[in-house]
Amino acid sequence: MTRRRARAPSATEPEPADDQSASVVAKHSLVIAGHSTSVSLERVFWEALKSAAAEEGCSLAGLVARIDAGRGRANLSSALRVYAMERALGRSRG
Repeated sequence: MTRRRARAPSATEPEPADDQSASVVAKHSLVIAGHSTSVSLERVFWEALKSAAAEEGCSLAGLVARIDAGRGRANLSSALRVYAMERALGRSRG
């Protein structure tokens, strides 16, 4: 019987998931009000926003568009993080 040696992952292979994978930044491209935009957020915030969209019966793009429309002069990424945090804390704006 031949034993295979486990090989170390190369630089191009993804690292195994760990406790810090939620803090990895992921970029998503969305169309908001007819314009394409890209938003970079930590994965944990994307997961929270996707969950919120599902619970509210809308698409992720629809939820982001609604948050975008009410954000005023705030940065979109910041507005999305605040929305997700307020929702997690039970302080939904409605």
